Amino acid sequence: MKLIINGETKEIKEAISLPELLIIENVEQPDMVSVQLNDEFVRQDEHKSVVLKEGDEINFLYFMGGGA
Repeated sequence: MKLIINGETKEIKEAISLPELLIIENVEQPDMVSVQLNDEFVRQDEHKSVVLKEGDEINFLYFMGGGA
């Protein structure tokens, strides 16, 4: 199954859940990352129920603090 992950097309096994993808993609601090699925944000409490499908576009967004 092909997914677009952070703008890059990748081949992934069938029937993968969002938490499994976070592990496969070595996402550091998965509790702190925001996930966008097909241009919509997925709430943290919904991650476990999301099963990805062919052609889904997933973006992992990391928010950084700081400033000058």
